[in-house]
Amino acid sequence: MSYAVSDTTEKALEQAIERSLTGTTSEAQAQGITEPATYGVSGAYRLGHASDFDATLALDTPRFWEFLETTQAKALDKLKNRHPADWQARILGQYDKVIKRKGVLHLLKKGLPVEDAHLILMYPAPLASSAHTVHDNFAANVWSVTRQVHHSLANSNESIDMVLFVNGLPIVTLELKNARTETASYHGKKQYRNRDASQPLLQFGRVLVHMTADTDEVWMATKLAGDATWFLPFNKGHNEGAGNPPNPNGHRTAYLWEEVFKPDSLVGIIQHFVLLEGKSTDPLAKKNLIFPRYHQLNVVRKLLAHTAAHGVGQSYLIQHSAGSGKSNSITWAAYQLIESYPEQADLPGAKALDAPLFDSVIVVTDRRLLDKQLRENIKDFSEVKNIVAPAMRSSDLRAALENGKKIIITTIQKFPFIIDGIADLSDKRFAVIIDEAHSGQTSHSQGNMNKAMGGSAETDDEDNQDKILTSIRARKQRDNASYFAFTATPKNSTLEMFGVAQPEGGYKPFHLYSMKQAIEEGFILDVLANYTTYKGYYEIQKSIEDNPLFDTAKAQKKLRAFVEHRQQTIDIKAEVMLDDFVDNVVNKKKLRGKARGMIITQNIEMAIRYYRAVQKELEKRGNPFKALIAFSGDKEVDGIKYTEAEMNGFPEEKTRFYFDGYDDKGKPMLLNGQSVENTFRLLVVANKYLTGFDQPKLCAMYVDKKLQSVLAVQALSRLNRSAPKLGKRTEDLFVLDFFNEVDDIKKAFDPFFTVTTLSQATDVNVLHDLKDALDETGVYEWEEVDEFCQRFFNQEDAQKLSPLIDTAAERFNAELGLEDKDKIDFKIKAKQFVKIYGQMASIMPFEVVAWEKLFWFMKFLIPKLKIQDPNQDELDELLESVDLSSYGLGRTKLNHAITLDAEEATLDPQNPNPRGYR
Repeated sequence: MSYAVSDTTEKALEQAIERSLTGTTSEAQAQGITEPATYGVSGAYRLGHASDFDATLALDTPRFWEFLETTQAKALDKLKNRHPADWQARILGQYDKVIKRKGVLHLLKKGLPVEDAHLILMYPAPLASSAHTVHDNFAANVWSVTRQVHHSLANSNESIDMVLFVNGLPIVTLELKNARTETASYHGKKQYRNRDASQPLLQFGRVLVHMTADTDEVWMATKLAGDATWFLPFNKGHNEGAGNPPNPNGHRTAYLWEEVFKPDSLVGIIQHFVLLEGKSTDPLAKKNLIFPRYHQLNVVRKLLAHTAAHGVGQSYLIQHSAGSGKSNSITWAAYQLIESYPEQADLPGAKALDAPLFDSVIVVTDRRLLDKQLRENIKDFSEVKNIVAPAMRSSDLRAALENGKKIIITTIQKFPFIIDGIADLSDKRFAVIIDEAHSGQTSHSQGNMNKAMGGSAETDDEDNQDKILTSIRARKQRDNASYFAFTATPKNSTLEMFGVAQPEGGYKPFHLYSMKQAIEEGFILDVLANYTTYKGYYEIQKSIEDNPLFDTAKAQKKLRAFVEHRQQTIDIKAEVMLDDFVDNVVNKKKLRGKARGMIITQNIEMAIRYYRAVQKELEKRGNPFKALIAFSGDKEVDGIKYTEAEMNGFPEEKTRFYFDGYDDKGKPMLLNGQSVENTFRLLVVANKYLTGFDQPKLCAMYVDKKLQSVLAVQALSRLNRSAPKLGKRTEDLFVLDFFNEVDDIKKAFDPFFTVTTLSQATDVNVLHDLKDALDETGVYEWEEVDEFCQRFFNQEDAQKLSPLIDTAAERFNAELGLEDKDKIDFKIKAKQFVKIYGQMASIMPFEVVAWEKLFWFMKFLIPKLKIQDPNQDELDELLESVDLSSYGLGRTKLNHAITLDAEEATLDPQNPNPRGYR
């Protein structure tokens, strides 16, 4: 017995897409059946016919001529009158010549010149300020979809399942699969890889993108190259991971044809997203075509829509993992925000419905390449080329605006001055894009940033997220700017300033591309897959003691020294690290013999001691390779002053290039006239290079430093960069940790693996409790705090301030006879007061003068509070005795407060009032 069942074949998927785009199907049209349009963009496309496709030109010629005759008859008449016998052949010959040299993207955006005629091949989407003719022209574009396109000149039976055309020009090819029997992720990719890429339709640049889809997933490639074809996912993501969510109204992948393939969507992608990268002198085949991944397209469009609906003065947190393609997302957002228009005239910052919301977009970054990338991309997107400019001072900002610059680039170090400029230019509107992710390799500039903010030159306790927040809080947030913060690992303070407030309380990012999704989609590697503590490492070694290569006595001696002899600890650890690195990385020729390792140490002094121990051990082994060290400034150890440049033998800004073996332009690095391509294999660091350092050759990490929360994720994620050309796999990664516990590291990663949320906002009332506790200790008298602030804000000489701070410090250090646990209690609470007030000051709807005064007094007192530096066990014991629960401050909120070593505070006479105190 047979039953009527749903058609779930590949053909049924073709029909579903065709019906969505055109309102009918080829089969229905052939039978004269009119189908009701039910969903999608129904009717926006026409049904194409396979017989209309010219395989030699890769062109739907009837649609091509129809569009030109309808919209540009006068231009055609010039050619008809001059060449009555072969005018069409001349146009098609010029079309074929240009598309082979420049590609379809150029023709769609720039048109086709033929003698003295200029033929527009696609009308762009209108803007809010566009005239009626622009709207009418856009509506004249002819969209069509053709099934079973026989494209091959060599094999007439070979066909592509579907091709989308605009005005006869192919823009998207589609190979469809039935997910029950064949998948896009395997069979669809394989089919494309087996195609003859020399056929006109499949030649690079003749279409924008080749997609393969089934009912569950979509994948895409822009260049077919046989087995070397590189496919990217074009999926929404599901449960913060790969794939697509269930669709209550149809297939999981229906967004592709119902959303992405809509005419206004595709034109927007062509105008504002698709990039042809390469030198202008390069032949087309050597260039790369960039088509946005779904999350990139989605985040930019959501930002533009929200901005248009809510106006100026908003904040946005975009939590995108490494591997998300943030550089392109930022450049696409920057370019399109300068053409963002309000939906209503009464929105904050709106000047008129046909006037852009923002006078300028400011991009804050430490990536030199982003500056170049923005400039290069603007050439493709904008008719006006010279609209990008740098700005390092507030005066630069004003000058750039006066000179018509729409995109202004500055650095994190110079951001405070730009904030001043934004405040001064109150009649202007700004979109500020903050690229937080790539700034870990800066050196003394970070210290300069701190000084500019009235703080310390020491950089250990504040990363770039903190710096950005500090500089914004230095002045109250202005309503003439919107902030767009891109980061992979937002802190709670970042969430609170830039995140989306939830009805039930707390904050979430505006847009998410999770670490989990990046790992599952293959853009980064899972650094926790082979994370091992030293204890676990030793147990593994011990479990193979029957192996004749296992030296039990040597291993037990190492472990005993590691545990018992603290003076020898670094030498012993260095030997263990080198044993592992040489045996399991160097000798096994990981990453085709180019693998690198990193040693993370507690502080600069420890980094120097580790570097010396590693060098000594390498000498004993015959110097099979060399190590480098990275730290900022100079440091005295055992009476000798060290700098990174002196220890490495070259300027510190070149350390990352020597470690890689190549400079930023891909040229080999030379030392004493010799290439160092694979000379430097280990890098010893303390804090520098723990964030924003992209080195795909890194696959081994040795940790001897307390890593918590964001820092743990940022530091270990130095390993996760993929390197397909080196065959890098998750199995190649290895972390050996001498300091942290597995559960602590896992706990640190958990929030960022999917989505970071802040369960509730900081309760400002905790400041009352902390101040009362600090007051009661008797370290300072309130009259001293008053006098300090009066002198400080009157810009008196720093020598008149020091005695007030020194008097309170002497009470803490000696006169009061405080026990260590009481000192730690005071110092932790003081640091928490400074941190929380610093975070809240710019967003509190009221002012408490006493808090402001104590904030400044403590900023300069804390570095002078001396505590005997205990070992880690003693410190943990002391910290356990400090009860912060009554202040709402659990141990997870201590962050850097447990760092008890002294910090320097600088009273800068050039900037005595950095926070704009009134």
